Amino acid sequence: MKNKLNISAILILFISTFFVSCEKEGELTVANSGTSGTLTASVNAVTIDKATLNDTKVTFTLTPSDFGFKSGITYSLEFGLKGTSFTPFKEVVLAKDVFTHSFTGLEFNNLMSSLNLPLDADSQVEVRLKSALSSTVAIYSSIVEITSRPIPLTSWVYVPGAYQNWVPETADSLVSITGNGIYSGVIVFTTGNYTFKITPQKNWNVGYGDGGNGTLSTSGGDLTAVTAGAKLVTVDLNTLTYTIDDADVWSVIGAAVPGSNWDKDVDLKFVNDGAGNYVGKMDLVAGEFKFRKNHDWGTSLGSGGSGTLSASGGNLSIATAGNYSISINPTTLVYTLTKN
Repeated sequence: MKNKLNISAILILFISTFFVSCEKEGELTVANSGTSGTLTASVNAVTIDKATLNDTKVTFTLTPSDFGFKSGITYSLEFGLKGTSFTPFKEVVLAKDVFTHSFTGLEFNNLMSSLNLPLDADSQVEVRLKSALSSTVAIYSSIVEITSRPIPLTSWVYVPGAYQNWVPETADSLVSITGNGIYSGVIVFTTGNYTFKITPQKNWNVGYGDGGNGTLSTSGGDLTAVTAGAKLVTVDLNTLTYTIDDADVWSVIGAAVPGSNWDKDVDLKFVNDGAGNYVGKMDLVAGEFKFRKNHDWGTSLGSGGSGTLSASGGNLSIATAGNYSISINPTTLVYTLTKN
């Protein structure tokens, strides 16, 4: 009897200890029994500029947390604007058994931009180490403060040419996501309208033409795409060079295309913003359709379910005839179809 009482006492003590070792905050249980790891930063201010985007700007170093037993702890860094109590926050999950994490200027700029920090003033960003035993149990380190200011990086140049009647104000653009002076984009040249120039602004104040042998010159003649179709145009204003290559075309094909019995492609237009989307606005009738690349069935995309695409998916369908706006991303396999 005495042994049974002792065992019962031990069980009661264990259960009591377990239930007082955690506190629940919303959906997250914050453990009190463990000792949080520590977090330090190599600098307390990060200056971002275009010339050093690929340089390491800050390194965070952590010491492991101690829960009193061996466990699979996942470490991550949480970033939030000072004074917001990490609402919202951005999280960077660290690799297993790696206790330092560095950010280049580009990586840190993207992180700061994702927090919607102002571009015209410094902001104080709070960083903390999250040590998680599961999706609902975690402890946090003390906060480290970093001062930083993101910079706008995306920039464009423009491609006025015969394909759009040489009007810089309405010309298609080439984009540089990092603002490093290298611009690229897809331009569709119509039959017989192959010549064009590059302008930094939507005017003729400065225009780059053909300097010979793949180079650009402000005194050069017209550049030329040579043949019709979609072309990937890449311009490097640092070295004043350019290249022109054939680009992929994505189109809509199927019985939903008016006057078609799976024998007529309607091309979508590539959006030169770095996101990789093809878009179009077109009349469709009730029926089925798919997307395909380069007017060929070698690569096609059908339904992946819930607004997604799949190479092995079945036909997509239109239930009601009308004018539709379409957007697809062949990389992320996401599409939208909206009746106008």
